[in-house]
Amino acid sequence: MDKEKQNEPEPISEEELIELVLEEQRKALEKDRENRLSGVKVTKKRSKPVRLFAWIMAAMLAFSTFAMIFEIFSIPAIEFLKVSAKLSSQEDIQTYKQSVVEIQTNDGKGTGFSITEDGYIVTNDHVIEDALTITVIFPDDSLYKGEVIETYPDIDLAILKVEGEQLPYLTLADSYTPTEQEAIYFIGNPLYFTGIANEGQVIDYMQLSDWNEEVLMLDAPVYRGNSGSPVINLDGKVIGIIFATIKDETHGRVGLFIPVDLLHDKTQF
Repeated sequence: MDKEKQNEPEPISEEELIELVLEEQRKALEKDRENRLSGVKVTKKRSKPVRLFAWIMAAMLAFSTFAMIFEIFSIPAIEFLKVSAKLSSQEDIQTYKQSVVEIQTNDGKGTGFSITEDGYIVTNDHVIEDALTITVIFPDDSLYKGEVIETYPDIDLAILKVEGEQLPYLTLADSYTPTEQEAIYFIGNPLYFTGIANEGQVIDYMQLSDWNEEVLMLDAPVYRGNSGSPVINLDGKVIGIIFATIKDETHGRVGLFIPVDLLHDKTQF
């Protein structure tokens, strides 16, 4: 594989999600077939018209089910929803989630998080790039018009401002030195969901072909919409910002995050 192409960040594609769904659906159908065969010794043979009608109805039902799964769920999504439900019962995660926002533009949606009580928001530059309108939505459903204060395309970061007071916010770590397999949390709005909490482990630094600064790899289920999600250590401080996924030769598909040090270097925060 060409090394330069390997090091280009990319969001997980819809085709990959569909492949995962199809594979899991195939396994489920095969398992169901085996169970039915092992549990039924004698089966009365149906007439051809009845069997044909049954197959048509089954096909229609399967098509309807697949359409719903493709539009709303995926097998990986079901798993991270289960993890999110478990994590969200923790008091610290509930507190962190209050500061994680959904950022809606005319082109789509992403994630951001509040870093001050007077409305400064961190997100990725690509989330708000070329946006005609920016709406920032807090978990309590309060809506704000987002104003772009600064953008830093070279490290894919942007600072927004909303007009608010006493807003919940996350604390930035002063700096971050990664520890291999360090456990972390991250919260964002992947796929069709909002406010999803998840967990993972830090892997190591990676040098992208078109970046001057190193980024960090994350062993975690990162999907489209997680861009701008805060990476939070076990002390409750933000150590980085998720911005992409990549297929690494050694570790497979991993998430990528910008270390908090780069945010400090570029901004007053």
